[in-house]
Formats: sequence, C-alpha cells, structure tokens
Amino acid sequence: MEFTTERLHIRPFKEEDLEDVFQIYSNEDSCQYLLHSAWTVEDKQVHFKKKLNNHLLTNEKPLSLAVVIESEVIGDLSVWYTGMKDNVEIGYSFARSASGKGYASEAVEGLIQKLFAEYSVHRIQANLDARNEASLRLCERVGMRKEAHFIQDFWNKGEWTDSIVFGMLQSDLKK
Repeated sequence: MEFTTERLHIRPFKEEDLEDVFQIYSNEDSCQYLLHSAWTVEDKQVHFKKKLNNHLLTNEKPLSLAVVIESEVIGDLSVWYTGMKDNVEIGYSFARSASGKGYASEAVEGLIQKLFAEYSVHRIQANLDARNEASLRLCERVGMRKEAHFIQDFWNKGEWTDSIVFGMLQSDLKK
C-alpha cells in the first residue's frame, strides 16, 4: 500500500528510514503507552527489520507504513487483521516534532479511507492505553467511536492499565 494525502506520502519503510524511525522509538515519552520499551542503539536494527519485512498486509502479517513529509519519516502506521472476518486493528506513532500540526489525523484518515476502499475491510478498531489522551483525541477526530473502556485489564511494563477500544464501520466515515 502506498498513497499520498494533501501533505504526506505514506509508503512501506525503506532501509534509509532507520534513523528517522529510531528518533521516534528511542524517545521514552513516545513509547510510554506502547507495548514495547524505547528502542536502544543496540536493538534498533532488530526492531526496524521487522518494519521492513511488514510491507504487505496479509492474514498472517501486519503492514507497517512510513509517514513521510518531504524526505523525513515523521510517523509509523501499522495495520493487522484481528482474526475476525474483515476486521483490522490500526496503530500509529509519530515524532514529537510532528505534534500539533494535524499530520497524524491526515495520515490516519488516509489509511482508513484506503482500508475501506481497497481492502474491503468491514471494521477498523484501535485499542489504546486509557491514559494516552493524544491517541484518544486522534481516534475521535478521525470519526472513530469509543466502544469500550476496560478497567485494569492489561498488564504492561509492570503495572495494570485500563484499555479503551475505538471502532469504526465504513458507514461511520465523515461525509
């Protein structure tokens, strides 16, 4: 999958994206609500290789996409099938330098449009740490509906955390 929005180019990752992606995932604040810890210099190649290998969405493999402005990777979009027929989950991370400029909304909206139009997806969901207010607001901005709030249902990084599930059907798309 590859596409452009008004300001962004979204495409599979390339070898030369490593340092930009490392800047996103080496930041402790950026990884605070993710399932993994911040990348280190020692393990960045291993983590990045997984993104390079995830260049095609299949039932067995997720898709990882670079969000690029000019020639800089400012974000990462991920999509994977949930196991339920025609249902996918999305995830995203963006560089702190991209915050507050509308890039995340633009990229996620574009991804949602592509998934419904080209992959015949029935439902898109996002599961997030309830403390991640920026992600919660992003889901709302792109038209996703809050469907559930689970209390202390997920053990992550040494603590129980709440989870929020957002969902969307094609009929929920903004007109």
